[in-house]
Amino acid sequence: MPRGRERGVRTVKDIRRKVRRSQTIVPFGVGGILDLRGESFVAADVRGWARNAERVESPRLAKKLRVAEFRSAPVIPSGKAAYTTRNGPLYVRFPKWLFCPQCREMQFWRLDRERELRNKQPTCGRCPGKPQLAPMRFIQVCRAGHMADIDWRRWAHSRGEGPAQRQCQVRRLRFVATPRSSGLEALRVVCDACRAGRSLAGISQKNILKQTGLQCLGSHPWQFETDEADPCEETPQAVQRGASNVYFPITHSALDIPAPAGLPEDDELIQRVVNHPHWPSFASAGDSPISDAYRKVLAHECEVSEEFVESVRRRHTAEAVSTQSLTDADDDLSIAEWAAFSAPGSVSDSETFSVRRSHLGVDHEDPASMQELAASVSAVVVADRVREVRALEGFTRYEPNSGDDEEGQGGRVVSVNTQARAQWLPAIETYGEGIFIAVDEERVSAWESIPSVGDWTRRIERNLGASYKADRLRGKSGPVLLPRFVMLHTLAHQFIRQLSYDSGYNAASLRERVYARSHPSGSEYPPQAGVFIYTAAGDAEGTLGGLVRQGQPPNLVETLIRLLESAQWCSQDPLCADSTGRSLANLNRAACHACTLLPETCCEIENSLLDRTLLIGDGEVPGFFRGVVQAALEESAGAVDLP
Repeated sequence: MPRGRERGVRTVKDIRRKVRRSQTIVPFGVGGILDLRGESFVAADVRGWARNAERVESPRLAKKLRVAEFRSAPVIPSGKAAYTTRNGPLYVRFPKWLFCPQCREMQFWRLDRERELRNKQPTCGRCPGKPQLAPMRFIQVCRAGHMADIDWRRWAHSRGEGPAQRQCQVRRLRFVATPRSSGLEALRVVCDACRAGRSLAGISQKNILKQTGLQCLGSHPWQFETDEADPCEETPQAVQRGASNVYFPITHSALDIPAPAGLPEDDELIQRVVNHPHWPSFASAGDSPISDAYRKVLAHECEVSEEFVESVRRRHTAEAVSTQSLTDADDDLSIAEWAAFSAPGSVSDSETFSVRRSHLGVDHEDPASMQELAASVSAVVVADRVREVRALEGFTRYEPNSGDDEEGQGGRVVSVNTQARAQWLPAIETYGEGIFIAVDEERVSAWESIPSVGDWTRRIERNLGASYKADRLRGKSGPVLLPRFVMLHTLAHQFIRQLSYDSGYNAASLRERVYARSHPSGSEYPPQAGVFIYTAAGDAEGTLGGLVRQGQPPNLVETLIRLLESAQWCSQDPLCADSTGRSLANLNRAACHACTLLPETCCEIENSLLDRTLLIGDGEVPGFFRGVVQAALEESAGAVDLP
């Protein structure tokens, strides 16, 4: 945000304009609008970040996103806000058109007036009491990602009567409210000079700005005066400043997986080189002059020879070329994470990753429902400590992008650096704990081979193929939507809802990772069938062990039984249970806010591809855990004392 270097009591007011570090990624990352005590700002691109931004290491995620590094906004120490200069991302006042709530005069706020404010709120100099100016409610955006103020002078004169009003160039405007009508018809922008005016009625209609003669400026609110506008032929659309389609952030995340335990000495040295922060820059430097400098630094800090570093790069380049046609970056991330959780002994514990195998604690004397559940679950792993890195790649406006590149349908992806290719991305690192559960591969494969299960899933896949989110969702599910993915994704949602009652964490603080993707034909990757539910906090201490305790016997088996029992009914049944398509593009079946959906911060695929039917079954389709549910019902019926 605009912050000066003045000292003394005045700078203490910066405290009211601070944001949490995690908010610099979502929801107030690059391009996002921040409303704060009657003021409105937009986050500038990464060129406005301070040089002392902290480096965040995540080689696997950097390789996927093809960047050299990640950086995180530095934290202002407690009680030091009055003595620090601008440390974090730059936030620019937007919209620039403001109005006084008393006299209704509109003012176009310029950067030089921002400097005069010296971190105070803009106020009206004419009205007694100097009331704070309010930002205009409507702005214009386009599918190319541009955003700007609406030209209110032209809007007010667009229906002028006579040459004097149509040719008026005065920018003295008022934003008046008439009591004779309601809604947007009651709000008018009026010119003080020629008295021309127009109400806001119909401003939200598609193409209304084009009909008025307004075009997209091809710019962003934070652009410097030396930046050239991007020629844009997209039609601008008027939207409310706080509308949900103003900002669609594109984020990525990865868990920090350490090197496998017991590697030979050469493999350990290779892993040391590849995990070095300068490795991505060296690997992409090619034959440029800076490549020699990177090679020397890597050799010195990794305690190896320069020839060894060069051999690692040649091997890395050869492997990248050979595997480029077989897999994508998302697949690579899920494979490493699946291997680490399914075989926790294969990776060495570190300060950022500590996992150990657990169990349900079920024996032959326990009820049949628990024994059936134990037969369906093949592995339980508790993560005492995990580290996750979340990075912001860019954003779209007005419409979400349907793919992972700028050529996808929908809105165009705008990079976090709007003037050049981004060499680094803003990111945060979070520490937490979690529970990993894998289901038995033989059982889930046999269940997927049931014709009714396959037919049911293919109906969902047909809707997925016609959806604008198809490319993005297939990046998580794989080229083919498997029944196990929908079933395990629904299990993860029910698991989070039940853990919010049992563990003490609210649902919004928990996150999911579903490992059930399909692999391209001919690949040798192992099948996946599991979920990881975890919580992550934005500090170095992590969380307090509530999930780890729930992942140990006898707590976990009781939690799983209760979530399966609660998944049998919904307050909206039979409408929910009999649904043939819910949510956008009908990507959900028996799933609604009353039974399955979660806050968007929890779900990695935007509350899509959910169906309780594949989890517990119905008359037509057998759910994977139908045997557990039936056994639990019989036990409950047997416990009832009949007269």
